[in-house]
Formats: sequence, structure tokens, C-alpha cells
Amino acid sequence: MRIAIVGAGAIGGVLGGRLAARGHQVALVARGDHLAAIRRDGLKLVDHVGEASGSYRLAASDEPADLGTQDLVIIALKAHAIGGMLPRIAPLLRDDTVVVPAINGLPWWYFYREPGPHEGRRLLTLDPAGTMFADLDCRHVLGCVVHFAAEVRAPGEVHHTGGRRIILGEPDGAASERLRRTCALLDEAGLEAQPSQRIRLDVWVKLLGNMSFNPVAALTGYLMNQICADEAVLDVIRPMMREGMAVSAHFGYPMPMTPDQRIDLARQLGGAKISMLQDIEQRRPLELAPVVGSVIELAELAGLPVPTIRMVHALARARARSLGIA
Repeated sequence: MRIAIVGAGAIGGVLGGRLAARGHQVALVARGDHLAAIRRDGLKLVDHVGEASGSYRLAASDEPADLGTQDLVIIALKAHAIGGMLPRIAPLLRDDTVVVPAINGLPWWYFYREPGPHEGRRLLTLDPAGTMFADLDCRHVLGCVVHFAAEVRAPGEVHHTGGRRIILGEPDGAASERLRRTCALLDEAGLEAQPSQRIRLDVWVKLLGNMSFNPVAALTGYLMNQICADEAVLDVIRPMMREGMAVSAHFGYPMPMTPDQRIDLARQLGGAKISMLQDIEQRRPLELAPVVGSVIELAELAGLPVPTIRMVHALARARARSLGIA
């Protein structure tokens, strides 16, 4: 297959390397020193959880139009970069191209084909300019939730550090042929691809961890196992999760687990350095809007109090401002 990875950083680099190892024609969209290293030496994947380690010579550009049309486009960008990129990926798309946004936080397409009073609603935290639905027809989109960890440890060098699971689902819940094919493709690449008929519930399960663990990691400098071992910190995580669960239940997705069961899921990542801590260390903007701000916006829409989420959000924003990365 012809597959473009738009945003060949940590998650995108793992997906690109693994798919290239299976013989697919993978092209990468990257930038800066990372792009220069990939062009010079190939994409180096160091696989700590499987057998896909290697260097892969792949087409790479900072301009999607250079790569031609694709069968599959995986968007693995930071949230603040997605809005500006969507109109630029048009040259990659045919009528039947599948687009998989492998991104953190609540996705901009969340209310696309979501039955009920909010169908088609745009959230300001996700799409402040109001352009994203127009810039990419959501009929291309397969929802995606990533449950593995990765890091870019040097330009051109990506480490797959933990986990294999990735969940895919149609926004309308259909058990489609393209969903089956895409899951099979990722299974063959050494991941554990799971089809879902309730992809928004899967988004919420992941989001409850992201909205709590990520800003706490940014504030404390803790790895995942250190957060999970510190009971005083978990006493902050738990009320954040309870507040988030109330919001998800209001919008039709009650959580099938307790906060402590969700914490146990996070323990499976071991000593992973989660994304906001990586961003703090690399002095990159934090994905606070889609990961935490979106939950606050939905809580306001629902009329629900989320005081702990607001407090941690305010502290993480202040930390980012102090570092000049707000």
C-alpha cells in the first residue's frame, strides 16, 4: 500500500517504520533536523517491544504535495499543528483514501455523525478558526486511539518504548470493510489493532488518562511508573478522573471502570515518559487544549463543575508560560 505518515515524530515514526518493515511504500511528512536526518540516514526505529528495529530509507518531505496520492494517510501531529495541515494534505487524497488521525485528546471530528443535539458541533478548543470540517471531509476519517508509547531520542531516531494496542472505529459505528482492512494492516505490522463500534467511548477511556497523567507529568517531571507509585499524586489524579467521568457520562459514554482501574491501565506503560513531559523537556508547546481544555469546554456545555481539572490545567498553563512555550 501507499501510506503517508503526516507527522513522523514519536507515534508517527513507529507506525511508519513498522509499516515499512512489512514492505509497504511509506512516505513521511516531517520538518527541521528530524527531516534532515531521515533524508540523510533513513528513519531509525529502535523497537523495545518487538522485532522491527532497523533503518528505513523512505521518501520524506516537509510538503505533502511532493508525495502524491495515497491509499492511507495517518495524521500523527501535535494538535496545534493539525488545523494548518489539513488543507495541505488534499494532494494526498483520492476519493477512497482513508485518513486515520492518530492524535492525543478529543479529536476535532468528535461530533461528526454523532446522533443527538450536538451532531456536527464545533468545539472552540479544538477548532478555534472554524475551518477543520471544511478543510477535510470527515467521510475519509477512521477514528483512532493509540495505546502505545514512543519517543524521538535524536533527530531521525524513534524508540517504541511500550505497548502495542491501537483502536480504530468508524465515526458512525459501522463494521466497515475499510475498518477491517486497516486493522489487519496494523496487526501485520506487529501492533494489536482492535476494531471498535463505539470509538468515542475508547476516546474517553484514553482521554481520562491523558487529561490527568499528562499535565501532572509536565508539572512533576515524573515518569508514568513514578506517578502511579506516589499516593499523594494519585490523590490528585483520582478526582480529576471522577470529574472527567461525569462529563463523559453526560454526553452518553459512562465509563466501564473506576478511577483506580483506569490507573491500573496506565501502570501497563511502565516507566514511559509521557508526551507532555517530553514536550516540556524539548521546550515544545503543550497539547493542553485538546487534552484538558476540551474537557473543560464540554463541562461548561453540560453545566458540570470540574474544579480539580481546572486547577491542574491552570498550573500546567502557568508552567508552559514560564518556559515560553504557552
